[in-house]
Amino acid sequence: MISLPIFVTALLLVTPSMFPQEVPPKDFAVMAWGGSPSDPAQLQGMKEAGLNISGFCRAADLDRVRSAGLTCFIEDPKLNGYSPDRLPPLATLRQDVAALKKQIGDNPAALGFFLRDEPPASLMPGLGEIASLLRAEMPDKWPYVNLFPYRVSPAVLGTSDYDSYVRMLVKRIGQPFLSYDNYSLVNGEMLDPFYTNLEIIRRLSLDTKTPFWNCILANSHFNYMEPSDATFNLQVYSTMAYGGRGIQYFTYFAPEIGNYRMAAVDQFGNRTPTWDMLRRINNQIHALAPTLIRLHSTGVYHYPDVPEQAHPLAESKLVERVEMLQRYVRPPVAGRFLVGEFEDDQNRPYFLLVNKDLKNSFQFRVHLRQAGKKLIRISPYSGKEEPFGREMDWLAPGAGILFRIE
Repeated sequence: MISLPIFVTALLLVTPSMFPQEVPPKDFAVMAWGGSPSDPAQLQGMKEAGLNISGFCRAADLDRVRSAGLTCFIEDPKLNGYSPDRLPPLATLRQDVAALKKQIGDNPAALGFFLRDEPPASLMPGLGEIASLLRAEMPDKWPYVNLFPYRVSPAVLGTSDYDSYVRMLVKRIGQPFLSYDNYSLVNGEMLDPFYTNLEIIRRLSLDTKTPFWNCILANSHFNYMEPSDATFNLQVYSTMAYGGRGIQYFTYFAPEIGNYRMAAVDQFGNRTPTWDMLRRINNQIHALAPTLIRLHSTGVYHYPDVPEQAHPLAESKLVERVEMLQRYVRPPVAGRFLVGEFEDDQNRPYFLLVNKDLKNSFQFRVHLRQAGKKLIRISPYSGKEEPFGREMDWLAPGAGILFRIE
């Protein structure tokens, strides 16, 4: 009998049943931001990468999207061709909506309708009128509008009040989720505005009882960093620590302009190393989402530096302190982390610890405020609970770990 190397034997033991079951998009969105392809092979590749929403599709492509096991937001040439501040007569809009409904039928791949990306406040009433007509005809379909980040100038935003701008998405459009973007990965660091925007959106999400989706950086362009496991880790785990219920990737396909590069699929239709990074983090999302969607966010805390509008770890109700150390070598830098705290419907406490360092791994030790409690780890690979021990007390750059306190 031929003896196989250990790593080959381990590979042979991996079966499809060992991968986490995919979470439905209305529970936790994992979306490619941008145009959805017509090519069945590319759609299948998106499914393999762990996406559950292929992006913005043509109605004619719905059956291909459905065959791949995906959903999408319809981009309609007529409705999207109107300027929201100069809409045609109501009778014309109703006729367009009726024609679209006839084209879509009851196809479950149609999650909803793409209306606009980053609209100024002045366009919200018109978008709300279109959304209302679509909802009246197809109440199970969602409108989709993605918002500006908070640091956009009032002249571009159309108002100086970012809070009221975000609330328009609920009041005017009736969108059942908040969606926004904030790209802040520059020169090897995540800039504080990323966390400040999460603070604002989380607060408004809780106020309006509306879950939120974060559109994160998944390629390199302008002077943004190139993707890595660390950049995906930090963006995704931070969003989950803030209670997010959706991740959108800008972009899955590299645009054919500017200096866009290192998206999951390049301008020639080929997979790049980013595709594997995307699949790795998406598998972790699918593993953790069944637990996360049962939890309610109770607070988020940073240490040692505290971004604008954020809260220090000293205010945490669960965690007294976290030691960031290394067993074998002296830490090259001081540890930086955030803690997102939660409760389930039985008032059981959870927290998600995130390593904010994009370059360094850290060993850690958690000191809870209540003595005698123990930590249960939720595996990012299986999604199952397991006793915390062995070499679980290490965090890769940008990575996070979800705990239940028992």
